[in-house]
Amino acid sequence: MNRTFLLVLSVLLFMVSCSSPPQEKLETYRIGYMICNSEQETLDRFLPLTKYLGEKLGVNFEAVPIHTNGFLKEVENLDFTHTNSLLYIMMHRYNGVGILAAEKRGSWGYRSQGVILALKESGIENIEDLRGKSMIFGPMLAPTGFMSQIDLLEQNGIDPEEDLAFYTIPPGSFKHEKVIYGVMFEKYDAGAIPIFDFETMAEEGRIDPGDFTIVTRGPAIPYCNFGVTQGVDERFAARFQEALLELTMDDTVEFNGERVSVLARTLAEGYVDVQDSDFDIVRDMARRTNMPPYQEY
Repeated sequence: MNRTFLLVLSVLLFMVSCSSPPQEKLETYRIGYMICNSEQETLDRFLPLTKYLGEKLGVNFEAVPIHTNGFLKEVENLDFTHTNSLLYIMMHRYNGVGILAAEKRGSWGYRSQGVILALKESGIENIEDLRGKSMIFGPMLAPTGFMSQIDLLEQNGIDPEEDLAFYTIPPGSFKHEKVIYGVMFEKYDAGAIPIFDFETMAEEGRIDPGDFTIVTRGPAIPYCNFGVTQGVDERFAARFQEALLELTMDDTVEFNGERVSVLARTLAEGYVDVQDSDFDIVRDMARRTNMPPYQEY
């Protein structure tokens, strides 16, 4: 009886193992996404893209939201990065991160422009009028929310530490929006903002652009982009890049029970091929303003 039972059990186990072959475990890659406004907003934007890329390339991608000041600590544990241009040149110099593609958004394409704005009724019309005034800036590692505007001030002989009444950076999330609202509600005389955020809030009806004066504008520089770390196989990195460059508004993915447009969720219009040399304008600006990765203490 015992021998018969063992024989039957062996046959059943054999049949189960044949009918349900073990699934191959997918290789996992980690994509570090710069937190733009908040962690939740970043995940809402990029989780569909992360899932789409995983299905497209036959791997598992893990989305890792990271604050701007945390990337240099985390980059060695990442395979791909999505950051602004200043973070890219920092990671390129310190960690060997390579460029794959730049994000295209709005009227400026893959570039953006840092501007300084004030209320029209303030009487501030040019950069000289900012002397003795208060300013609010975006995050310190924001190339078009801080660095570009510091560069504009310094190139016009205005030392932010000496010639402004004071300046500040708002705490918490959605810093760029806080800059605009800080100026709009007259808490600060002027604000430093990426032109894209200003245009977006105007298009959404949250501000009237006619209420503001754009005091001065910085040059158009590369904005958000995807990079690849040194540990990723070149052939796989090329496939990742190709998947990005081929994305159109018609590409969708099943996400949280609905089918969504991948690009629409990321608030992008596509990705374009760029070269490392396209970021030299950002490097020059960082050198002039004593910003990373060229800061001298």
